[in-house]
Amino acid sequence: MKRFLLLTLLCLASLAPSAFAQGQFKVLVVAIPNRYHHDYAVVAKPQFERMAQMHGFDLAWSWNSTPFDGDLSPYAAIVLLNTPGDELKGEQRAKLEAYVRTGGGVMAVHRALIFNPPGDWPWFERLIGRTFRIHPMVQTATVRVEDPAFPATFGLPSRWVWTDEWYEFNAPVTRGLRTVLSVDETSYDPTRIWPGQTARGMGKDHPVAWYHTYDGGRVFVTALGHTPALYDDPSYLAHLYGGLWWAATGKGIDASR
Repeated sequence: MKRFLLLTLLCLASLAPSAFAQGQFKVLVVAIPNRYHHDYAVVAKPQFERMAQMHGFDLAWSWNSTPFDGDLSPYAAIVLLNTPGDELKGEQRAKLEAYVRTGGGVMAVHRALIFNPPGDWPWFERLIGRTFRIHPMVQTATVRVEDPAFPATFGLPSRWVWTDEWYEFNAPVTRGLRTVLSVDETSYDPTRIWPGQTARGMGKDHPVAWYHTYDGGRVFVTALGHTPALYDDPSYLAHLYGGLWWAATGKGIDASR
């Protein structure tokens, strides 16, 4: 009997890597360094790895766009972490479009919201939902929770003191955007910018995070996340995982709304 139990335990141990190590879904994080966002990734990567361990999902990480040359279907969501659409070329763009149209989720973070040159890939701009205009210098401001029923706000207070680049946007290019967070422009100076540039703010309605369904897929967008040190903040990580969870599964929204 003892020998049988020992053999059973040994068999279970040999199966563990394949049978028991699989997460509830798989996520691809694409973090391509660029001129203004190159030191964040070495801080963000271990935090995403801890997030995956904590929440039981599988994580693939890439410093370049090569995953878009292959099969994207294993991923429940793709995180564009400070990685804009202009990093993708030719067939890579077609691969992302096909992925979304088959129900894939996308989470776009901070620099991923800026596409250059504007108008070069309209599909991606509609995926994001708004086009970037300008941003003032990094400042502390008050963030307001606009949708407490969305998972990306569950770990946040109703008013949140946060320091970041406060991106300004043009009018929405996609219908049906649902604002998750906004910034109170009375709590910082929207005109504080570098010589030769002009920023005027967006006024009372200044979204900094939103979500929508687009072309068959789920999209969560957050403009927050400029400074590498922000990845050490548990509230910010809760914000990211809430949005990622919804993008990957469609779950967590209050169905009674």
